[in-house]
Amino acid sequence: MKFIHRLGYYGVGLFFGIVILIFFLSGKKTSCDYSPNARVLKNIKIKKRQFTSSSLAFFQKNEIDTSSVSAILENGDVDFNKSNTEAKPCNIYIVKGMVNSKELELQIVNCDSIATIKKAAYKKGDH
Repeated sequence: MKFIHRLGYYGVGLFFGIVILIFFLSGKKTSCDYSPNARVLKNIKIKKRQFTSSSLAFFQKNEIDTSSVSAILENGDVDFNKSNTEAKPCNIYIVKGMVNSKELELQIVNCDSIATIKKAAYKKGDH
């Protein structure tokens, strides 16, 4: 069989394979969260969230809605250098994101079923 025929068969098979994948995966909530940052943020997002009194006081003092935490968990970044991923019984992550044109840092204690926003603060220099 000539190379051009093999290439044609490959192209047709690839086309039908992609069409079948699109058909089966359309409408489903599929995601490709393979990076460590995306996996941690997704893991925190799916859990029940609690706020400590100090984090709630920070949000009230700076007139920030707690729904901003959801936005940070969608678009934020995990600072693994400052995070303690070996903490027992729950990992502690520092998540950074923009709120009101300032960078906000959240300290999140990520347990099995609950993610607690322990501290919230503007990054130094963004007061």
